[in-house]
Amino acid sequence: MKLQGNHVFLRMLDTNNASAVLQLELKNRDFFQKYTALRADEFYTLQGQIDRINKNKEMIERDLLYSFGIFLNEDEKLIGTIALLEVLRGALQSCFVGYSLDQEQNGKGYMTEAVGLIVDFAFNELKLHRIEAGVMPHNLGSIKVLEKSGFHKEGIAKSNVKINGKWEDHQVLAIINDDETI
Repeated sequence: MKLQGNHVFLRMLDTNNASAVLQLELKNRDFFQKYTALRADEFYTLQGQIDRINKNKEMIERDLLYSFGIFLNEDEKLIGTIALLEVLRGALQSCFVGYSLDQEQNGKGYMTEAVGLIVDFAFNELKLHRIEAGVMPHNLGSIKVLEKSGFHKEGIAKSNVKINGKWEDHQVLAIINDDETI
């Protein structure tokens, strides 16, 4: 599956992408670590990425998660990842969005485009009603990406996620599908 934008496209990752994902994670390890929970050393191995991709495929098949690589249109280079996480059906029809982008690609509009593509997929293909995001309040770039993509601030979740051994507050943002038939 490929979701096409003007500058980037999203494609579900397979094990052929494991080496590129590993290089992205290694190159940006210190940068990404500022915003994510601590990862085991195994995560930073080729086998760790193969296992991650295979686990994500299983979760996709179970309608629990949808994970994509973010690729540049011009050369098909992998520059980030984006996922719909914790997909809930029934009365909620909701999920969370999470993403990461190569630090060198920040500020170019690529993540805003990728978020727009995944929101469109979530609402029009998966028929979800709500997408939520949690962002550390000092991560102003990520908040800006979400707001440009139509998300609105809902409040602060206190001590919400343990990052680098410390419980961090998160700004909660969400976007709602206006389609009343869902």
